[in-house]
Amino acid sequence: MAAPLKVLFVTSECAPFVKTGGLGEVIGSLPKALCRQGLDVRVIMPLYAGMPWQAFEPLEGILSVPMWFGMAHARVRLGRLPPSEVPVYFLEHHRYFDRPHLYGPPPEAYPDNLERFAFLSRGALELVKALAWIPDVIHAHDWQTALGPVYVNTVEWAQPLHGCATVYTIHNLAYQGVYDGKALFVTGLGPEHYHPREFEHFGTMNLTKAALYHSTVLTTVSPTYAHEIQTGAYGCGLDGILVERRGDLVGILNGIDTEEWNPATDPHLAAHFDVHDLAGKARCKAALQQEAGLPVRPEVPLLALVARLVPQKGVDVFAHALDTILGWDVQLIMLGSGDPEAERFFSSRARSRSDRFCAWFPFDDERAHRIQAGADFFVMPSRFEPCGLSQLYAMRYGTLPIVRATGGLADTVRTYDEATGVGTGFAFHDLRPDSLADTIGWAISTWYDRPAHIEVMRRRAMAQDHSWDRAASEYAQLYLAAYARRRGPGFPEADVRQREGMRGQRSGERFSGRRRSVRSALRAAK
Repeated sequence: MAAPLKVLFVTSECAPFVKTGGLGEVIGSLPKALCRQGLDVRVIMPLYAGMPWQAFEPLEGILSVPMWFGMAHARVRLGRLPPSEVPVYFLEHHRYFDRPHLYGPPPEAYPDNLERFAFLSRGALELVKALAWIPDVIHAHDWQTALGPVYVNTVEWAQPLHGCATVYTIHNLAYQGVYDGKALFVTGLGPEHYHPREFEHFGTMNLTKAALYHSTVLTTVSPTYAHEIQTGAYGCGLDGILVERRGDLVGILNGIDTEEWNPATDPHLAAHFDVHDLAGKARCKAALQQEAGLPVRPEVPLLALVARLVPQKGVDVFAHALDTILGWDVQLIMLGSGDPEAERFFSSRARSRSDRFCAWFPFDDERAHRIQAGADFFVMPSRFEPCGLSQLYAMRYGTLPIVRATGGLADTVRTYDEATGVGTGFAFHDLRPDSLADTIGWAISTWYDRPAHIEVMRRRAMAQDHSWDRAASEYAQLYLAAYARRRGPGFPEADVRQREGMRGQRSGERFSGRRRSVRSALRAAK
């Protein structure tokens, strides 16, 4: 039997080893789901300070990586993505990665981040050559690994890796890897690459722009976000090249780890529950109210907001709506970390309204699980949201989202219809304090006036399938299309069919609903 399709993930984050947000969570789950589809998937990432170094197997030898100044040398350790057999190779370089922060002390960035992540991208390519494992597809993620597709098309020209298809995923276009144009030499590439088709972008060097130019295909993490970033409002200055490559850009909605986020087995909860028996959710609500120091009142709607305190999440708009919300008979719990001024503001308001508002800083993962289980409504007033995972966790736990209809929030939350009771949450469009407050008020009135609708919506939300298996099928089909585009002849599809015991149909044959198949989308662009 022919070998399976080989896919290399190059990433700066991967849960459970290290994560700062959605990127790490995606890389911690998607390779496992692809492995279940029958693909040979491997991950390469840095070995950071604070990770369990001794738990990983040191590989023999030294990896030499070409850099602008000569050779940089690293050791390599091997681990597995739990609970699976997916190999994770950790690049061990103390000067680059043995630091207290991944990217720098917030909100600052390390001044040598360009060099650090050039080493990661170039080192990943050198490692697979040293392992004699040549992938069919190299999947790079966000600006930290944007140089990977560039190197495949440049320094790997006429070398074994030049035949690899490259996939570049935009997890958040707001972060692009922008540096002074004079720093191009740090990448190891010559000045002939500093022009508007590649790195040059309004007088700066832009790593994401170069990846958009060089990658075989492009993806982002929801269909709506894929359309939004082709506009001036959401394109962050790159909408022009994204429109130019729109036929190569596919939005694939993120999934969630349904084993970690499972109210029937979650070890962090006071009680367990599922879509057939919601009694445990009421006990989780009471336990959360006690933990937050709020009166235990089952009849009062409990709102929650769990987010990084940054402008993207709309917390400034929420702050302006806060007094209106607290004027109603509700309870509110907030969890997050970020802007110190925002933390001080919300902490002060929580102290003055401790009978109905609790604010916890910094973020705590176990507490986030308890909030999702105990809350009645989950608020996400995002300015933009490439995909969003919190609303998926909320629905999994029977907590109805209240969201601004943007990006993945628009794709995953179906707004409530009072006439029929159809929906899985409440959505609004205009990001203003009054619009947010009105929508929260709408949810609260539904809680009091139409409790039967709340019950039905909860069960409907919990029954949604947001597992990674669906997204993995779509990625598997995308890899096939990228491989065929790069090499001409297609990869034997039998080798990427799901293993025995999985679903019988071909992986990711089509997008659900209005979305075309990945292969059809790419074929239409030719």
